Amino acid sequence: MSLHYMSGFGNSFETEALPGALPVGQNSPQHPPYGLYAEQISGSSFTTPRPFNRRSWLYRIRPSVKHGGHFKAINAADIRTAPNSTEAKLPIGQMRWSPSPIPDRAGTFVDSLHTVTTCGDAEAQSGMAAHLLLISQSMADSYFQNADGEFLVVAQQGALRFHTELGIVDIQPGEICVIPRGIIFRLELPGGPACAYICENYGLPFMLPERGPIGANGLASERDFQTPVAAWEDKDCNGQLYTKWCGGLYLAEIDYSPLDVVAWHGNYAPYKYDLRRFSPMGALRIDHADPSIFTVLTSPSDISGTANVDFAIFPERWAVSENTFRPPWYHRNIMSEFMGLIYGVYDAKPSGFQPGGMSLHNMMMPHGPDTEAFEKATQAKLAPVRLENTLAFMFETRFPQRITHYATELPTRQDDYIDGWSDLPKRFDPKNKGL
Repeated sequence: MSLHYMSGFGNSFETEALPGALPVGQNSPQHPPYGLYAEQISGSSFTTPRPFNRRSWLYRIRPSVKHGGHFKAINAADIRTAPNSTEAKLPIGQMRWSPSPIPDRAGTFVDSLHTVTTCGDAEAQSGMAAHLLLISQSMADSYFQNADGEFLVVAQQGALRFHTELGIVDIQPGEICVIPRGIIFRLELPGGPACAYICENYGLPFMLPERGPIGANGLASERDFQTPVAAWEDKDCNGQLYTKWCGGLYLAEIDYSPLDVVAWHGNYAPYKYDLRRFSPMGALRIDHADPSIFTVLTSPSDISGTANVDFAIFPERWAVSENTFRPPWYHRNIMSEFMGLIYGVYDAKPSGFQPGGMSLHNMMMPHGPDTEAFEKATQAKLAPVRLENTLAFMFETRFPQRITHYATELPTRQDDYIDGWSDLPKRFDPKNKGL
């Protein structure tokens, strides 16, 4: 698969699958090349400042207004959208789930997307949802578009191929892709059943965080993000287009593939990133740094420095700080943290948190290393240690995350999760400073 390398999130890209399919000098000529239709898709308001304006011009075989004129509402299965605050009846608290097996029954994208948490309000374009994708069947002549938000897909098991309007994006475990709001795609499974985590971002599109005092380098580099080249289909079929809109799921029958864009240019497009290219920063002498230094992408909010959603990762890295409790400290947080483990072992939870599993620590719910991690961290010789074969991530948001009925009833939910802290001893001795 051919992809473009991004030279910056605000830059424009262009690609054509037929020579000369892109008009030169204007976007909507009276007669576009090859009898194509010119169409613009905007991911921001027209007057958004230029650095944040998202739009692309598409040159396609049929205009998207022909993508079925008769949508009918259908059952949304396990897909939920914020606000969804009354569905689950569990009391508040720390929560964790073991990996969920991929069902034996065949299921494509719509059948296999299970919402775990929601927060904010999709119609107000704020907040997010966390989904678990457990998929065993490729989509065939069926397509999906999400008008409620963009999808950030974190591959955990198996390969995923997103054939989008603007081209093909393949990801493997350890890679992510982002499908912008409204972009149509078909999901295929090149290697069989797969598992992924998905963040549905209702707010401002994901972008690279500012580095601040870090300077010009480190964290995720613009050059490592890739966008697809045009890959059009001209195919008649008995197809279905699923559309998620304001929390509802709708279906339209179509008689051709909507993946018929022959050329495009702009900056509103799918992209992928290999998380192993992230350049982590860390504490070189003392203390455990805030997890914000592991932010790959951020969706800003109207409060400066407070994210609608942050996507952070905890990759392989060196731990070298002196006289320091190296795992994450015990803390309560105004932000809410949904975590998943792609592979390996997470240093703060060596037991019970497994690849494919997930945890939720909502705002002001205390959490931190379990007893095993605490004992190991307090007794370890503090030589430099390389954390290897590990990749965890976090969807962190300023909103409280409400769990769904699906997540409540999952047999993999660990009712004894809180017991991981029960054996932490009382260590206080006013007669022994013990330093």
